[in-house]
Amino acid sequence: MKFDTPATENPIDQLRVVGKPTDRIEGTLKTSGTAPYAYERHDAAANQAYGFIVGAAIAKGRIASMDLAAAQAAPGVLTIVTATSAGPLVKGDFNTALLLGGPEIQHYHQAVALVVAESFEQARAAASLVRVEYERAKGQFDLAKSLDGAVKPPPSFGTEADSRFGDFDAAFASAPVTLDARYTTPDHSHAMMEPHASIASWDGDRLTLWTSNQMIDWSVGDVAKTLGIPKANVRLVSPYIGGGFGGKLFVRADAVLAALGAKVAGRPVKVALQRPLIINNTTHRPATIQRVRLGATTDGKLTAIGHESWSGDLKGGGPETAVGQTRLLYAAPHRMTAMRLSVLDLPEGNAMRAPGEAPGLMALEIAIDEMAEKLGIDPVTLRVLNDTQVDPEKPERPFSQRRLNECLTLGAEKFGWKQRNPKPGQTRDGRWLVGTGVAAAFRNNINGNSAARVRLERSGRIVVETDMTDIGTGSYTIIAQTAAEMMGVPLDQVEVRLGDSRFPVSAGSGGQWGANSSTAGVYAACVKLRTAIAEKLGLDPADAVFDKSEVRAGGKSVALTKASADGDLVAEDIIEFGDLGEKEQQSTFGAHFVEAAVDSYTGEIRIRRMLAVCAAGRILNPKAARSQVIGAMTMGAGAALMEELAVDKRFGFFVNHDLAGYEVPVHADIPHQEVIFLDEVDPTTSPMKAKGVGELGICGVAAAIANAVYHATGIRVRDYPVTLDKLIDKLPDIA
Repeated sequence: MKFDTPATENPIDQLRVVGKPTDRIEGTLKTSGTAPYAYERHDAAANQAYGFIVGAAIAKGRIASMDLAAAQAAPGVLTIVTATSAGPLVKGDFNTALLLGGPEIQHYHQAVALVVAESFEQARAAASLVRVEYERAKGQFDLAKSLDGAVKPPPSFGTEADSRFGDFDAAFASAPVTLDARYTTPDHSHAMMEPHASIASWDGDRLTLWTSNQMIDWSVGDVAKTLGIPKANVRLVSPYIGGGFGGKLFVRADAVLAALGAKVAGRPVKVALQRPLIINNTTHRPATIQRVRLGATTDGKLTAIGHESWSGDLKGGGPETAVGQTRLLYAAPHRMTAMRLSVLDLPEGNAMRAPGEAPGLMALEIAIDEMAEKLGIDPVTLRVLNDTQVDPEKPERPFSQRRLNECLTLGAEKFGWKQRNPKPGQTRDGRWLVGTGVAAAFRNNINGNSAARVRLERSGRIVVETDMTDIGTGSYTIIAQTAAEMMGVPLDQVEVRLGDSRFPVSAGSGGQWGANSSTAGVYAACVKLRTAIAEKLGLDPADAVFDKSEVRAGGKSVALTKASADGDLVAEDIIEFGDLGEKEQQSTFGAHFVEAAVDSYTGEIRIRRMLAVCAAGRILNPKAARSQVIGAMTMGAGAALMEELAVDKRFGFFVNHDLAGYEVPVHADIPHQEVIFLDEVDPTTSPMKAKGVGELGICGVAAAIANAVYHATGIRVRDYPVTLDKLIDKLPDIA
């Protein structure tokens, strides 16, 4: 099905199932511990052995020698895989570094060996006996010291590194009120609960991988390319994923090394990355240094917006696209954005929830607050004043839907913003200094072609198959809701099968494109199945109404099961998106409001209230969408107050490479969170008229918290995370 004209009225608009707050259909499996995650597929293949990865102990250099004798002689050891024994491996399209290193080492904890043994304990013990001598080379590990060598990177996913509109330099120089500030965000870890894990099994020259992966088709291609085998000979199975946040978009060392180990051992091998390797061996959100310059008239109209960002990655990697939202969020006739990339010899930087917008808004939305204070204008009012209904850099291109101002004004009303004292450091609650902050939320809507297969079985059950994944986001449920709505059956009459490369290729989970794209693919397949059913029953497909497990048309009503009485009916289709997203800018918007308190004695920060107002097209399942947003708000709180991968700038690794040292929010850190969704549909996005929402929820949160801390204390922190050591010596005197 080609989607190249805006959606008109269709069966989804009935909203009998879609749009209802619905419990997760796989929830019982997950809460009872019976959902089979990758490492737990004990039934998948018999006689599984265990692999343990040895990571490089240097960040850059060469392996001088590797002594495997003691490890090979250890109890239970079956084989040891190294780059030497594995032979030539090709780097996959989605990796920056080789997944098995040697003799060259590209980053700390790059996998250099896999020890395979009868038990996990034996594999781990033997891995400690592998003796590697290195020739260490000098590396670059400090972003701040690398800026002189930073270069303009090539386009990333079709986006240019730089943009200009009007004459920024002249407009900024002549603006009556200006702001020129520098902000930094640190490296972040995905820190998902489930480790990267895989089980590999060979049947002749055919490989099956049970793995934890967000993008099945991408990863099938990368595994095949790396191992030098046909893509048709690789099967990936990933029905349940215990969190990804972008860290499992691409195949990692666990999958490739499990496959290599299984080939040599002649039996299935399972590998899970230990936590230090999850942080140093896989991807992370890169640190940024950002400069924001704003120029405005005295009445608050922005005349000049400039945003520059520097980030680093391994050679061949890409930038953190932190300026993207600045090209679209606020009106100003003169604009400039630029990204520069340094080569750093740290582990690979790559996508993490809302890549670009999340760290970019951490800077931009503090800068907007700082400009509001300079102007003496309320921060909400300033944002509303500088709204635009067209792409500021392409004024001929309107937004398909843009209700940012409504998010801001409704949020201000619900949050009690009018009661806010405009002066910082003026509100106390005993020993606590109390403040409120706001930030805009922005995230582009992305569509991706997505296919599905839908079957009407003799029993009347509807079975949906697509390689779409569920990373804890509720894909199973919204896909089931879509099929139930389209086929006119109860939700419990739909079975959804996901995460298998034997199924039609979906858009996958990432970039907040998964929900809208995958359900649109299911919609397309259901349209084709509805036509087949109607024709089988001798009814006009154009008039057919599917409801209560019946089909009605022309005054006739026929049970759905009559169409499949002599055999299952199957339909498969793909939603192919045209150029609607190019003709009109498709984006999602929101506003975050936060109340924070700072202990006037210790500088301890406590979040007291959080509110998100979101405009993101049709909300397919409000219960699941709310969960996505509050989860994203929680991640934003972590980014604001605690999350930071500490870089050892001498030896080039992340020091706090476990969940003891890398702090993330816990229940006690998070107060009541409220989420409001505006009632809207966007017919330009898909037949579902929906957009993504899971990443919008993190965008702007950290800045809203930082702004609340400033309002509480009068102390402006521009270097994340906002920790008490950055406040304590500047706190006002205690009365």
